[in-house]
Amino acid sequence: MTLKNLRGRVAFIFEEDDFDVDQIVGVKNIKIQDVDELASYAMKTYDPDFAKSVMPGDLIVGGHNFGYGHPHYPPMKALRHLGISGVIAESFSPGYWRGEISMGFPQASCPGIRELVSRWDGIEVDWQEGVVRNLTRGTELPFEPLARADAQMLEAGGLVPYLKQTPAS
Repeated sequence: MTLKNLRGRVAFIFEEDDFDVDQIVGVKNIKIQDVDELASYAMKTYDPDFAKSVMPGDLIVGGHNFGYGHPHYPPMKALRHLGISGVIAESFSPGYWRGEISMGFPQASCPGIRELVSRWDGIEVDWQEGVVRNLTRGTELPFEPLARADAQMLEAGGLVPYLKQTPAS
């Protein structure tokens, strides 16, 4: 696998399990098409200064069954627009996982991640070694390996580029 390692800060930790990502922008804003406007609502109920604090490459940490609910794309599109480079969670809702991997957005299922990190810790997802490293604390934790097709989709940049490079059988 030739995925580039993710390296950034923990921009936010969702402590609750079964987190519905629609809450990131608020359900009433889910139909906004303008990504700048959508991003202006991102995380306002959790941290009003989130957009000012996040830096390109930062990551989000979630609990069990992260992405539960309807797998809408706008909330994560808003986070990507702000610079979030991926999500590491205890586990993921299958519909959310499939949708975001298909969009080319890196995800790592890492049981115990909430115990490994604190907000703003520097972390790295090392795809080759299969570990998340807390660079601030000098600790690490293994994550569940990606399915080959998921890794190939991420390497290609999402489902459409993956299909374009895959020969028809």
